[in-house]
Amino acid sequence: MNIVTLLPFIVLIGAMFLMTRSAKKKQQEAAQMRDQMQPGTGVRTIGGMYATVKEIRDDAVLLEVAPGVHALYAKNAVGAVLEPEEYERIVNGDPVDLESDDDPIVPDDASALTEGDDEAATGGRIDLGKSPAADADRAHTDRADADHDDDEETDVPAAADRKADAVADDETDGGKDAGRRGGSDAE
Repeated sequence: MNIVTLLPFIVLIGAMFLMTRSAKKKQQEAAQMRDQMQPGTGVRTIGGMYATVKEIRDDAVLLEVAPGVHALYAKNAVGAVLEPEEYERIVNGDPVDLESDDDPIVPDDASALTEGDDEAATGGRIDLGKSPAADADRAHTDRADADHDDDEETDVPAAADRKADAVADDETDGGKDAGRRGGSDAE
């Protein structure tokens, strides 16, 4: 066999080998992370729920998702084992220093937010690229398009097709409906 015909197969087998190797490595890291779990450890599930480990079983973990609320999860459902500081920061939030001497300055209105702005101070207008001439040209173009659409509706061949369809309908029903439509074939 020629080496050129075997080359795609060799590349495909190599890619499959690399993908399975990286997947096995990730599985080993996840298993090692789950082995670090101990009662009292903070975890995040794959669904994004934060909880505290209460009990570890063979294939399951009992988690306290809220004070006094316990739920049983599969070990594979634990997405990450968190450091105690990180878990406390996420669950309880950062402590806020309420005794700060620096009071925030809150303006009474929005005008204080634009002070120092050159455009606002001079009363100048911001150019958005529009002009009255452009608006008038656009309005003229819109009217011309509307007139063109009206011309298409009064197309003579289309009217002739509609009349031919009406005649064909009269022929298929034997002219019975002509009297109701006001036709000349009324009985």
